[in-house]
Amino acid sequence: MSFVKSSESISKNAIMSGLVSQTTETIDFYDAEMLMVFWETKPEIIKRLLPPPLKPAKRPIALAFVANYPRTNFDVAYLEGALFLRAEFNGEEGTYCLSMPVTNDIALALGREVYGYPKKMAKIELKRNGDLITGLTERRGIRFVEISARMTGKFNADDALGILGEIMGTGGERTGIAFNFKHFPAPEGGGFDYNPRLIREEVIFRPNNILIGEAEIKLKPSEYDPWAEVEVVRMLGAVYTVGNNSMKKGKVVAEVDTIEFAPYAFIKWDFI
Repeated sequence: MSFVKSSESISKNAIMSGLVSQTTETIDFYDAEMLMVFWETKPEIIKRLLPPPLKPAKRPIALAFVANYPRTNFDVAYLEGALFLRAEFNGEEGTYCLSMPVTNDIALALGREVYGYPKKMAKIELKRNGDLITGLTERRGIRFVEISARMTGKFNADDALGILGEIMGTGGERTGIAFNFKHFPAPEGGGFDYNPRLIREEVIFRPNNILIGEAEIKLKPSEYDPWAEVEVVRMLGAVYTVGNNSMKKGKVVAEVDTIEFAPYAFIKWDFI
């Protein structure tokens, strides 16, 4: 045990080996249990919340999930929640993450420092009782999101399956595109350490079990976690999966002006 790691110990760790080499290592999640709900929101909400150069996708869709990761290749088990907006960059659609609460400090550091995910520590629960699956996230004493989904085999909306296919694709293995902004405050104050960087990253989903159902979501206003800002205009449905996921290495695809980005730079902080 030492604060200074040997080359041998580095090579055995998925995160550390990825930091010092150009290999195609992935961050892997085994038997990941995920409850995801998706809905239509107002186009003007998405337009207001997306930092440039991201643009609204074809449909004004928001997604939220609660997940349990019982085993990973970076020696951490934890729960996670997330709120995404559909977005487009250079003609490619993906999702922009507004919030990603977690229950583990190493998972928080990995997501924020490597990929730019806006992670915060939180209380998270995911429970299944027969065909009823529920999830919640709570911070600072406020339960700002509660999800309830009954796996009935049908969605809330008749067109939800087609919309889901546009978002996640079809078939067994599916790939999701995530856009995040990586940025840090300058140590001397007065701005950023460097121009904020737009990161493009792929996540591969390999579900072994898929259930679909009808969902409800309760978004409670919170000054620190304003998920309620993403209004539900029309709930589309819920998807519950159990399987293996892999996060591929990300790539910097753009740098943005610091003044232009500044209003969007506080989603990783409890700032009011």
